[in-house]
Amino acid sequence: MSKKTTSPVSPSPSFQALSHWDPALRTYDPLTLLRQAMQGRVPALAAVKRERMAASSFGFFRGAAPIMAADLSLAPHSGITTQICGDGHVQNLGAYAGPDGRLIFDINDFDETIRAPFEWDLKRMTTSILLAGRQAQYKDSDGACGFAATLFLSTYCDLMRTFARMPILEVARYQVHRLGDVTPVSRALRKAKRQTANLTVESLTEKTKQGRVFQSHPPLLRRVTGAERTAVLASLKPYLASLLPERQHFFTQYRPIDVAFKVVGTGSVGLRDYCVYMEGNGSEDPLFLQIKEEVASCYTPYLKPNPAQAKHEGQRVVEGQRAMQLQSDPLLGWTTCEGRQYLVRQLHDHKATVDATKLDPEGLAQYAMVCGEMLARGHARSGNAQELAGFFGKAKQFRKAILSYATAYANQTEKDWKAMLKADKAKKS
Repeated sequence: MSKKTTSPVSPSPSFQALSHWDPALRTYDPLTLLRQAMQGRVPALAAVKRERMAASSFGFFRGAAPIMAADLSLAPHSGITTQICGDGHVQNLGAYAGPDGRLIFDINDFDETIRAPFEWDLKRMTTSILLAGRQAQYKDSDGACGFAATLFLSTYCDLMRTFARMPILEVARYQVHRLGDVTPVSRALRKAKRQTANLTVESLTEKTKQGRVFQSHPPLLRRVTGAERTAVLASLKPYLASLLPERQHFFTQYRPIDVAFKVVGTGSVGLRDYCVYMEGNGSEDPLFLQIKEEVASCYTPYLKPNPAQAKHEGQRVVEGQRAMQLQSDPLLGWTTCEGRQYLVRQLHDHKATVDATKLDPEGLAQYAMVCGEMLARGHARSGNAQELAGFFGKAKQFRKAILSYATAYANQTEKDWKAMLKADKAKKS
């Protein structure tokens, strides 16, 4: 089936309507959508993505954003748009170094970002909390997961009501100060502190007679040479123009040493992803750039065309990220290489994430609250906090509706995952 650009279903203020998930509304095979999403990607990596999605229902969910985007478009929505992360799930928050070198914890994956109904992010994040908790296999899985999901929604709504009463500039620079007291996040921050560029040098490169170069572990990591290397390095020139002038000055003091192709993530597997190893003030001053291919957001076919949205997909991601994040990677930019569009950012600049599938119930609950705070801040920065808070009011019925949808959709995800496993098994037999 070919996708057509459509508008979402007419908005509805009914919370009951927001709670409804009906798989009978599907006019498409979800597994066909996954195959279509692989078109234009590196064919040899299709098996890698399938393997990562087959590992668990949560792994499937991470790679199945195109399915959920289509499913979300089937139901009534609030009619209130913000910049959404688009792939908001518990593994897409993490630590990284800000412009001033201090460690930041925030949403850190914006490949699917776009302006869309705000609750689409909430539905996806809530579903991810339920699936991550189920994978952890708590004794009272449904109770613990539901509690964490409710805390996430309560935190989001409570903070949004606070934002609605605050001066706009205070909302724009609002920071969450209690992160060090949240055990899963404090662990991630401690790990991020150790994730220096020098450590990346040891983990990704090796010494040779010609100097230090990337290791080669195909298909997940391979050195790039010849015309492919030349094209990647040539893409640094248009990238430079996307940076702020003062950041251009710093970047030009680095020189490229080697280039590699690296497989990352789950949803991104199959897209072209390059790493450039650079050195500045000698070999003790390494810099790693990630040049990550970007395609249209999976939500694009289900939204009205937005004339204000950047035509370059890398630029779309950068602008969406800057709209939602308090502070972004100072080397965040975009480029074009051999007709394909890319996001550019630092690789492993003190990055670390929380593996929500390994948290105990208390840890998941704590982490869910942080997810609520980060998503509320991102939506308030890019949308209208008063409008959002006014929509869900005291929020009890709204929270109930989103949780109801997410519970049904988590169940649906497990069915879709099992259907994929069955289809894969049938192919092999």
